[in-house]
Amino acid sequence: MVEEAVKSDEQKLIDVSKHRGVRSDGEEDEQLEEGEIVGGDGDTLSSSSSSRPGTAIAQHQLEHSWTFWIDTPAAKSKQVAWGSSMRPIYTFSTVEEFWSLYNNIHRPSKLAQGADFYCFKNKIEPKWEDPVCANGGKWTMTFSKAKSDTCWLYTLLAMIGEQFDHGDDICGAVVNVRARQEKIALWTKNAANESAQLSIGKQWKEFIDYNDTIGFIFHEDAKNLDRNAKNKYTV
Repeated sequence: MVEEAVKSDEQKLIDVSKHRGVRSDGEEDEQLEEGEIVGGDGDTLSSSSSSRPGTAIAQHQLEHSWTFWIDTPAAKSKQVAWGSSMRPIYTFSTVEEFWSLYNNIHRPSKLAQGADFYCFKNKIEPKWEDPVCANGGKWTMTFSKAKSDTCWLYTLLAMIGEQFDHGDDICGAVVNVRARQEKIALWTKNAANESAQLSIGKQWKEFIDYNDTIGFIFHEDAKNLDRNAKNKYTV
Protein backbone atom coordinates (compact mmCIF):
# COMPACT_ATOMS: atom_id res chain seq x y z
CA MET A 1 0.00 0.00 0.00
CA VAL A 2 1.03 3.59 -0.60
CA GLU A 3 0.69 4.36 3.09
CA GLU A 4 3.18 1.62 3.92
CA ALA A 5 5.65 2.53 1.18
CA VAL A 6 5.73 6.27 1.77
CA LYS A 7 6.03 8.29 4.98
CA SER A 8 3.40 10.77 6.10
CA ASP A 9 2.77 13.59 3.63
CA GLU A 10 4.56 16.42 5.39
CA GLN A 11 7.42 14.29 6.77
CA LYS A 12 8.10 13.00 3.25
CA LEU A 13 8.64 16.51 1.93
CA ILE A 14 10.71 17.50 4.94
CA ASP A 15 12.98 14.46 4.52
CA VAL A 16 13.62 14.89 0.81
CA SER A 17 14.24 18.60 1.25
CA LYS A 18 16.58 17.89 4.18
CA HIS A 19 14.69 20.26 6.45
CA ARG A 20 13.00 19.86 9.83
CA GLY A 21 10.14 21.44 11.69
CA VAL A 22 7.77 22.01 8.74
CA ARG A 23 4.14 21.17 9.42
CA SER A 24 0.83 21.09 7.57
CA ASP A 25 -2.56 20.99 9.26
CA GLY A 26 -4.17 18.80 6.61
CA GLU A 27 -7.43 20.80 6.62
CA GLU A 28 -9.35 21.34 3.37
CA ASP A 29 -11.70 24.21 2.55
CA GLU A 30 -15.00 22.72 1.39
CA GLN A 31 -16.29 25.96 -0.18
CA LEU A 32 -13.53 26.75 -2.66
CA GLU A 33 -14.36 27.42 -6.25
CA GLU A 34 -12.49 25.22 -8.69
CA GLY A 35 -8.85 26.29 -8.86
CA GLU A 36 -9.35 29.01 -6.23
CA ILE A 37 -6.76 29.50 -3.51
CA VAL A 38 -7.70 31.43 -0.41
CA GLY A 39 -6.17 32.28 2.91
CA GLY A 40 -7.85 31.97 6.26
CA ASP A 41 -9.61 35.33 5.91
CA GLY A 42 -10.93 34.60 2.42
CA ASP A 43 -8.40 36.77 0.61
CA THR A 44 -6.29 35.46 -2.23
CA LEU A 45 -3.41 33.50 -0.75
CA SER A 46 0.01 35.10 -0.83
CA SER A 47 3.38 33.73 0.22
CA SER A 48 3.00 35.41 3.61
CA SER A 49 -0.62 34.44 4.31
CA SER A 50 0.41 31.53 6.52
CA SER A 51 2.43 33.80 8.78
CA ARG A 52 0.99 35.65 11.72
CA PRO A 53 1.57 39.41 11.78
CA GLY A 54 4.86 40.21 13.42
CA THR A 55 5.98 36.57 13.41
CA ALA A 56 9.00 35.53 11.35
CA ILE A 57 8.76 31.97 10.03
CA ALA A 58 11.83 30.34 8.52
CA GLN A 59 11.35 29.49 4.85
CA HIS A 60 12.84 26.26 3.52
CA GLN A 61 13.80 26.82 -0.09
CA LEU A 62 13.10 24.23 -2.77
CA GLU A 63 15.66 23.61 -5.50
CA HIS A 64 13.22 24.91 -8.13
CA SER A 65 10.21 27.19 -8.11
CA TRP A 66 6.97 25.52 -9.30
CA THR A 67 3.73 26.87 -10.73
CA PHE A 68 0.21 25.47 -10.40
CA TRP A 69 -1.95 25.83 -13.51
CA ILE A 70 -5.67 25.15 -13.96
CA ASP A 71 -7.79 24.45 -17.02
CA THR A 72 -11.50 24.11 -16.26
CA PRO A 73 -14.38 22.88 -18.44
CA ALA A 74 -16.01 26.30 -18.28
CA ALA A 75 -12.84 28.01 -19.46
CA LYS A 76 -12.27 25.45 -22.22
CA SER A 77 -15.78 25.99 -23.62
CA LYS A 78 -14.99 29.66 -24.26
CA GLN A 79 -11.73 29.06 -26.12
CA VAL A 80 -10.99 27.91 -29.66
CA ALA A 81 -7.29 27.03 -29.57
CA TRP A 82 -6.17 24.15 -27.35
CA GLY A 83 -4.29 25.36 -24.30
CA SER A 84 -5.51 28.96 -24.54
CA SER A 85 -7.78 28.47 -21.53
CA MET A 86 -4.96 27.38 -19.18
CA ARG A 87 -4.00 29.89 -16.54
CA PRO A 88 -1.28 29.95 -13.89
CA ILE A 89 -2.70 30.40 -10.39
CA TYR A 90 0.31 30.44 -8.07
CA THR A 91 4.09 29.98 -8.04
CA PHE A 92 5.79 28.61 -4.93
CA SER A 93 9.44 28.15 -4.05
CA THR A 94 9.47 26.99 -0.42
CA VAL A 95 8.17 24.04 1.60
CA GLU A 96 5.91 26.36 3.58
CA GLU A 97 4.36 27.91 0.47
CA PHE A 98 3.66 24.46 -0.95
CA TRP A 99 1.73 23.32 2.12
CA SER A 100 -0.14 26.63 2.36
CA LEU A 101 -1.32 26.08 -1.19
CA TYR A 102 -1.95 22.36 -0.99
CA ASN A 103 -4.10 22.71 2.13
CA ASN A 104 -6.29 25.33 0.45
CA ILE A 105 -6.98 23.83 -2.97
CA HIS A 106 -9.26 21.01 -4.06
CA ARG A 107 -7.92 17.50 -4.45
CA PRO A 108 -8.47 15.87 -7.88
CA SER A 109 -11.55 14.04 -6.56
CA LYS A 110 -13.19 17.42 -5.86
CA LEU A 111 -12.48 18.95 -9.27
CA ALA A 112 -15.15 19.14 -11.95
CA GLN A 113 -15.31 16.55 -14.68
CA GLY A 114 -13.09 17.72 -17.56
CA ALA A 115 -10.71 19.74 -15.39
CA ASP A 116 -6.92 19.58 -15.79
CA PHE A 117 -4.67 20.62 -12.91
CA TYR A 118 -0.94 21.09 -13.47
CA CYS A 119 2.22 21.60 -11.44
CA PHE A 120 5.20 22.57 -13.62
CA LYS A 121 8.59 24.07 -13.01
CA ASN A 122 8.30 27.83 -13.08
CA LYS A 123 8.54 29.41 -16.55
CA ILE A 124 7.72 26.10 -18.28
CA GLU A 125 4.22 26.16 -19.76
CA PRO A 126 2.35 22.82 -19.79
CA LYS A 127 2.09 22.78 -23.56
CA TRP A 128 3.71 20.75 -26.32
CA GLU A 129 4.77 24.02 -27.94
CA ASP A 130 6.82 25.18 -24.98
CA PRO A 131 10.50 25.05 -26.03
CA VAL A 132 11.44 22.98 -22.98
CA CYS A 133 8.63 20.46 -23.56
CA ALA A 134 8.78 20.31 -27.37
CA ASN A 135 11.17 17.35 -27.60
CA GLY A 136 9.77 15.56 -24.60
CA GLY A 137 7.04 13.13 -23.74
CA LYS A 138 5.02 11.80 -20.83
CA TRP A 139 4.46 8.81 -18.60
CA THR A 140 0.79 8.21 -17.72
CA MET A 141 -0.96 6.41 -14.88
CA THR A 142 -4.71 5.67 -14.85
CA PHE A 143 -6.95 5.56 -11.78
CA SER A 144 -10.57 4.78 -11.03
CA LYS A 145 -12.81 7.78 -10.48
CA ALA A 146 -11.89 9.75 -7.33
CA LYS A 147 -8.94 7.44 -6.55
CA SER A 148 -5.96 9.59 -7.60
CA ASP A 149 -5.75 12.01 -4.65
CA THR A 150 -3.00 10.28 -2.68
CA CYS A 151 -0.91 9.42 -5.74
CA TRP A 152 -1.21 13.00 -6.98
CA LEU A 153 0.18 14.28 -3.69
CA TYR A 154 3.06 11.78 -3.65
CA THR A 155 3.86 12.65 -7.28
CA LEU A 156 4.10 16.32 -6.28
CA LEU A 157 6.30 15.50 -3.30
CA ALA A 158 8.64 13.36 -5.40
CA MET A 159 8.98 16.13 -8.00
CA ILE A 160 9.49 19.16 -5.79
CA GLY A 161 11.55 17.14 -3.31
CA GLU A 162 14.00 16.20 -6.12
CA GLN A 163 13.70 12.45 -5.53
CA PHE A 164 14.23 11.44 -9.16
CA ASP A 165 17.75 10.56 -10.27
CA HIS A 166 17.01 12.39 -13.53
CA GLY A 167 14.99 15.19 -11.96
CA ASP A 168 16.48 17.79 -14.30
CA ASP A 169 14.62 16.05 -17.13
CA ILE A 170 11.22 16.51 -15.47
CA CYS A 171 9.02 19.41 -16.59
CA GLY A 172 6.02 18.80 -14.37
CA ALA A 173 2.88 16.76 -13.83
CA VAL A 174 -0.83 17.01 -14.64
CA VAL A 175 -3.94 15.29 -13.31
CA ASN A 176 -6.82 14.96 -15.79
CA VAL A 177 -10.29 14.46 -14.28
CA ARG A 178 -12.72 12.68 -16.60
CA ALA A 179 -16.14 11.03 -16.37
CA ARG A 180 -15.02 7.47 -15.66
CA GLN A 181 -11.40 7.84 -14.62
CA GLU A 182 -8.55 10.12 -13.66
CA LYS A 183 -5.07 10.20 -15.16
CA ILE A 184 -1.80 11.54 -13.84
CA ALA A 185 0.92 12.26 -16.39
CA LEU A 186 4.56 13.09 -15.71
CA TRP A 187 6.08 15.26 -18.45
CA THR A 188 9.77 15.13 -19.35
CA LYS A 189 11.87 17.19 -21.74
CA ASN A 190 14.15 14.74 -23.58
CA ALA A 191 12.08 11.84 -24.87
CA ALA A 192 14.94 10.39 -26.91
CA ASN A 193 17.01 9.73 -23.78
CA GLU A 194 15.65 6.23 -23.22
CA SER A 195 17.71 5.41 -20.13
CA ALA A 196 16.60 8.59 -18.37
CA GLN A 197 12.95 8.03 -19.23
CA LEU A 198 13.00 4.43 -18.06
CA SER A 199 14.66 5.49 -14.80
CA ILE A 200 11.99 8.15 -14.22
CA GLY A 201 9.15 5.75 -15.00
CA LYS A 202 10.47 3.03 -12.70
CA GLN A 203 11.14 5.42 -9.83
CA TRP A 204 7.73 7.04 -10.17
CA LYS A 205 6.02 3.66 -9.84
CA GLU A 206 8.12 2.84 -6.80
CA PHE A 207 7.42 6.15 -5.08
CA ILE A 208 3.66 5.73 -5.19
CA ASP A 209 3.49 1.91 -5.16
CA TYR A 210 1.79 1.64 -8.55
CA ASN A 211 1.72 -1.93 -9.86
CA ASP A 212 0.22 -1.67 -13.34
CA THR A 213 2.33 -1.20 -16.48
CA ILE A 214 2.72 2.41 -17.58
CA GLY A 215 3.67 3.75 -21.00
CA PHE A 216 5.65 6.69 -22.34
CA ILE A 217 4.46 8.62 -25.41
CA PHE A 218 6.50 11.19 -27.31
CA HIS A 219 4.76 14.58 -27.57
CA GLU A 220 5.60 14.66 -31.28
CA ASP A 221 3.69 11.40 -31.81
CA ALA A 222 0.77 12.69 -29.74
CA LYS A 223 0.59 15.84 -31.88
CA ASN A 224 0.74 13.96 -35.18
CA LEU A 225 -1.24 10.83 -34.33
CA ASP A 226 -3.52 12.00 -31.52
CA ARG A 227 -5.17 8.95 -29.90
CA ASN A 228 -3.34 6.59 -32.25
CA ALA A 229 0.04 7.45 -30.73
CA LYS A 230 1.77 4.37 -29.34
CA ASN A 231 3.93 3.90 -26.28
CA LYS A 232 7.65 4.06 -27.05
CA TYR A 233 8.68 2.80 -23.61
CA THR A 234 6.90 0.78 -20.94
CA VAL A 235 7.79 -0.18 -17.39
